[in-house]
Amino acid sequence: MKFAWNRIVQALRGRSAAEPSVADADALHDQALAAGPALEAHQDSRSIRWSYLLPTARTVRWMVAGTAVAVAAVAVVRNPPVRHLDQGELGLRMNQFTGSVTQWRDGGVWVLPGVHSVRVFSLRDQSYRPEAMRQASGSAPLQSVEGLSFGLDLSVRYALDPSSAAVKTGNLPDDVDADIVSPAVQGLVYKVFARYTVREIFSSKRAEIAQIIETELRTRLAADGVLLRSVQIGKVDLPAEYRRGMDSLLAEELASEKMRYTLELKDKRVKETELDASAEKVRREVAAEAAAREQVIAARAQEEAMKHVLPFKQRQIEQRQLEAEAERVARVKAAEGNAQARRIEATGEADARQKLAEAEAYRMDRIGKVNAEQMAREGALVTRHPLLIQKTLADKLSDKIQVIIAPPPANGDFIGAALLGGSRNAQAAATQTGADDASMTPSTEQ
Repeated sequence: MKFAWNRIVQALRGRSAAEPSVADADALHDQALAAGPALEAHQDSRSIRWSYLLPTARTVRWMVAGTAVAVAAVAVVRNPPVRHLDQGELGLRMNQFTGSVTQWRDGGVWVLPGVHSVRVFSLRDQSYRPEAMRQASGSAPLQSVEGLSFGLDLSVRYALDPSSAAVKTGNLPDDVDADIVSPAVQGLVYKVFARYTVREIFSSKRAEIAQIIETELRTRLAADGVLLRSVQIGKVDLPAEYRRGMDSLLAEELASEKMRYTLELKDKRVKETELDASAEKVRREVAAEAAAREQVIAARAQEEAMKHVLPFKQRQIEQRQLEAEAERVARVKAAEGNAQARRIEATGEADARQKLAEAEAYRMDRIGKVNAEQMAREGALVTRHPLLIQKTLADKLSDKIQVIIAPPPANGDFIGAALLGGSRNAQAAATQTGADDASMTPSTEQ
């Protein structure tokens, strides 16, 4: 046992776990025998090595480390060291030793168990609706100035003020709705509604009452770190008998109000008709004045325009006169040019005709002279050879007449003289011969 205890102590101290020697085993056996009959069962301890059944130092260290990790995990799960906030929440961390308070909204913050305490509040808008005063037959109905009980549907919308001293120091109760808002609302609402009659609460003073409640309640809640958003007054629950009487009274009042509004409407319609007539009159007068001014302005504008138009027209007339004069001069110049061109053409044509006449006269003269010379030569040839005429005649008639039978002339003339007219032709031939001789003589002289 002593040896086992020593092994455990060595393992906890981190010493090496070496096997015991034979001498140590013998000593352990002797001690066990001397211990008494309780250890007789271990007489064969030399053969059994109890050191192998004990854990080693490394195993013990691992066991201790695992136990420490498990204890730390349980502590972290039960008391997480990091606290996270959701959107719209406000966290207050208070130090238990120093009493300081730290605010945070986003992310996480370290929270040490036993050192810090954390409170989380919601910054979202919340609504408080007291149920005890909603019904006239409820547990805590409201009272009017006449002492009549009635119910009211009241809604208070509020939110925490993160900049207030109560929130910064963390002095807010866990249930803000029940500990702050509800007492403030009930303490104010009963007192305010006790100043008014049921008729005023039901009809005419509802907005005024809501404004008073909202103003006073905002001041009360602000002192406790609560921001009042709005106060809304809904349905007013009256007793059945009173409600029926109120409904009939309201119906009569509505009828009288309707009649009053009807009379006012008719009066306003009459005034509207008068105003429409006056407006129409004024509109016509203004339209007439505007038309007159427009005509005056148009006349002035036309007069001003004529000042510029007349010189322009005068310049146009002068321009047209100059254009007509220029056109006349151009036409005169063109006519003179055309006349001169025609005279030149006529002169050229006369000269050409004169030249042609002279050329024709010269040609005729020349042809006559050539013909006269030719006839003179032919007459001289015929005179020397009289039978040449007969031969020529025969040659010309040879292709038309093949046989000619005629009596010979008595005077020995050409055999065809009888065919040509006899003596008459002879005389004509003689006359022609004399004329030819006469014409040949001057031409020869020339």
